[in-house]
Amino acid sequence: MLSRVAETLYWMARHVERAENVARLVNVNNLLLMDLPKGVSPGWEPLVHIIGSHEIYLKHYSDFSEKNVLAYMTLDPNNPSSILNSLRAARENTRTVREIVPRQVWESINSLYLYVKDHGNDINSKRNRFAHLKHIIDSALMIFGTLDATINHDDGYTFIRFGSILERADMTTRIMDVRSATMRNIPADLPFENIQWMSVLRSLSAYQMYRQEMGVRLRPEDILEFMLLSPSFPRAILFCLNKLKSLVENLPNNIEMLERIDHSIDDLKAQDITQLKGLVMHDYIDELQIDLADIHLQLAKQYFLK
Repeated sequence: MLSRVAETLYWMARHVERAENVARLVNVNNLLLMDLPKGVSPGWEPLVHIIGSHEIYLKHYSDFSEKNVLAYMTLDPNNPSSILNSLRAARENTRTVREIVPRQVWESINSLYLYVKDHGNDINSKRNRFAHLKHIIDSALMIFGTLDATINHDDGYTFIRFGSILERADMTTRIMDVRSATMRNIPADLPFENIQWMSVLRSLSAYQMYRQEMGVRLRPEDILEFMLLSPSFPRAILFCLNKLKSLVENLPNNIEMLERIDHSIDDLKAQDITQLKGLVMHDYIDELQIDLADIHLQLAKQYFLK
């Protein structure tokens, strides 16, 4: 497989996954603000921090009002991680490899891009917002499901899966970091704290699976353990790293990649979850994000920069 094709498939998947994750974030934050009482709400600013665009945002907006943040997260051309920009990039990447990607996948990505472009104002309507975001999430899931069922499971599929899982792991770390920081600024009232931690799980579609594995009670240390170390939940960091390793095992010239991923897995398993509080938590999540960025750079060096 040409390195150009492998890289295009990788980024196609990352961009679709990113669009889904951002839609999920906006949706869950919208629900969270309705659950929390007035005066306790974290507002919309944390979403900008989660996608790492705080400085870019402030160049174009004067405040973090609901209208401004929603526009920035969904349609703003200045935000490289906006839903529309992510789908535009996914569409362009898919267009250049249409001979490899099943036609139904190309049509689905193109259709979703046009839907978001033509229905952007739905995000401003509280009545239509949930259905609009749900359509984006469901469509992205359908795209990955169609890929899994209709494309050859060869090297191309490996790069598609690698891209989606690496993007998913990155978003998991961002949500955990920013949400935990937000909670440090909210009064220590147990009902409100539980609602906040529930929003962390729901942002990651993890609430039901957490309850199955860890029980009904929402304890910060249990949530961190589940989201970092669960070997069976698809958005947990350990699961993602293990999956990346299994994918790389199918690729040629994979020794350096396997060593890099094994290093991250070993570091993660050695971490004492009980010590992850406050700034210690923030610093450790920073290390995880650097690890994920290094895995991407190693992949690019090994397979794309040829």
